[in-house]
Amino acid sequence: MIELFEFALSGNCYKVRLMLSLINLKYESRIVNGLEKEHKAASFLAMNPFGQVPVLKDKGNVLRDSQGILVYLALAYAESSWFPMDPVQSAEVVAWLSTAANEVSRGPGALRSHYLLGRPINLEEAKSVTENVLSILENRLTNRNWLATDSITIADIAIYPYIALCHQGKVDLFPYENIRKWMVRIESLPNYISMQGIDKQVL
Repeated sequence: MIELFEFALSGNCYKVRLMLSLINLKYESRIVNGLEKEHKAASFLAMNPFGQVPVLKDKGNVLRDSQGILVYLALAYAESSWFPMDPVQSAEVVAWLSTAANEVSRGPGALRSHYLLGRPINLEEAKSVTENVLSILENRLTNRNWLATDSITIADIAIYPYIALCHQGKVDLFPYENIRKWMVRIESLPNYISMQGIDKQVL
């Protein structure tokens, strides 16, 4: 049985849960106690020396990092369209995974952490990064349904959570019609699951 070590309110953990649900994979959730620093304990650091969730265990393999776990699930269990092997398309998917780990994390993700969890950040920088990445996403989704290819890929799953949680970082998505339509397409997928804090889009 697949095991997912996670925080319930983590967008990065949620993207793994969402992917598991979309491809109809059963798993066991292992909630890590963040208040007691369980993710910094020696037993957890043996799985991920960075002391971060999510961590996924499957068939004796221990995998860390939400983007890396999405790649693993796509290649091991999903249809090839989730992570295409065409060199240009696969490079496009990886580029969006990098965006999820970089700009989305430093922008919308950081703002959410600040306003929801009280974490200190460079507020003006996070706002600037957020405005830039939302503008790029809005333009990218003009006349196209998905970010990387003509069908949904793990690129969309990697980007979606912290965009869907933007309101918790005091970011209004109303001006971004293309982004909101893209979110509706994701939220309409069979086996879609939500998480606390995500309100499904109504156009």
